[in-house]
Amino acid sequence: MSTFKISANLLDITTIEEILSFNKKIELSADAIERITNCRTYLDKKLKKNKEAVYGINTGFGSLYNKTIADKDLEQLQTNLVRSHACGTGKEVPQEIVKLMLLLKIQSLSYGYSGVQLKTVELLVAFFNNDLLPVVYQQGSLGASGDLAPLAHLSLPLIGEGEVYYKGKKQAADVALKKIKCKPISFKAKEALALLNGTQFMSAYSVWCVIQAQKLIEMANHVAAVSLDGYDGRIEPFDELIQNIRPHRGQVMVAQEIRRHLKGSEIIKRKKKHVQDPYSFRCIPQVHGASWNTIEYVQEIIVTEINSVTDNPTIFPEEDKIISGGNFHGQHLALALDFLAIALAELGNISERRTYLLISGQRGLPSFLVAEPGLNSGFMIPQYTAASIVSKNKILCTPASVDSIVSSNGQEDHVSMGANAATKCYEIIENIFTIIGIELFNAAQALEFRRPLQSSPSIEKLHSSFRKEVKFIKQDKLMYPEIEKTVSFLKMYF
Repeated sequence: MSTFKISANLLDITTIEEILSFNKKIELSADAIERITNCRTYLDKKLKKNKEAVYGINTGFGSLYNKTIADKDLEQLQTNLVRSHACGTGKEVPQEIVKLMLLLKIQSLSYGYSGVQLKTVELLVAFFNNDLLPVVYQQGSLGASGDLAPLAHLSLPLIGEGEVYYKGKKQAADVALKKIKCKPISFKAKEALALLNGTQFMSAYSVWCVIQAQKLIEMANHVAAVSLDGYDGRIEPFDELIQNIRPHRGQVMVAQEIRRHLKGSEIIKRKKKHVQDPYSFRCIPQVHGASWNTIEYVQEIIVTEINSVTDNPTIFPEEDKIISGGNFHGQHLALALDFLAIALAELGNISERRTYLLISGQRGLPSFLVAEPGLNSGFMIPQYTAASIVSKNKILCTPASVDSIVSSNGQEDHVSMGANAATKCYEIIENIFTIIGIELFNAAQALEFRRPLQSSPSIEKLHSSFRKEVKFIKQDKLMYPEIEKTVSFLKMYF
């Protein structure tokens, strides 16, 4: 198994996906070790020589910035910070997101601007490599001053407190540390603040969302092509000439994909009685394409963020400066995640409309896609389900980033609410997998009524694989297991 070295080289989405998919181990590169060590050495010397107040190092936090802390209490200050800030609530963060949080926190600390001890980062690496995953909760971050509550829960196990998952079992952190032959650390000045200030909760969700968004756009295009043939739609709206006179990159790419998926289809080539299709079919390049462009834009924001230093204050040894700033503010991610949520929800909106048309008894298809409608309700209610989820997504698309609530006695007077944007986007994505799954469930059924005509090799391959999991519906049966199997199939196929 190859090992990925954490260094100054930029992380990208593909690399992260490979690290997680192949369960790669990570290690600090020699240059990362040198940067971390040099920064800590500089800070220790600075504290001995300089007795001036430096925010978060020898002062209180937030609105308590004007409270100077005695040298003998600096380590206790950091321990108190982690304990007091670990007040997350709600559902537990999925373990795959927690593992991403660990990776991104390690990457951020490796640049050598945070003043942490080397052994602190090495223990985080041990957590990652041993799949010792802290229990973190979804609610509690305002997305400014960093993701304080979630990152406090991520950091508690470093001092042997809190809970973790190890080998599938939730257990006390100190017990799990012994199992991986590691000992808790004692925080030195500034360390806990470096761990808690940062955007790694929002960033981890963002990375996961972009990875899933890339799958969703591919899935949405392929399933839309199945629906188009099932509906006996027209290919002309996907002609290259149409796209070239409005050459948005996403629109061009989606039209190209639809043409590729339909190449060789007997159904798409046959003469049509109708001269035009509804928008949910005719405007696939324009709607899916706009979402494609949004995914690319959001990915650019996220890649910049995950390769940034986002704690505070920031230490610059070579310049002999310690600067208190605002790199922990999550506005970049909050806006991007709200935008991504809206763009992906639109994939669900238009998907449900295609499902509705497939069951409507048009173009030679039976009502609700069953041979004996009336006796059988067929695919009537799966469309209801899709519509319900689409409606829920519209509620979830209310932007989190337009809100701000003053905290810390007014010191933190504008916050991003990016953490809420992140968890909302996560929920929307899970919903869209189901909506597109329901579309495929219907589209595959519709395609059967076009026999003996064959669709394209691309579509017939998808259809054949799908039929191994979900059979043609001849009469009413329990539908919810079929929907679940369809969604599982899509996540495995793409």
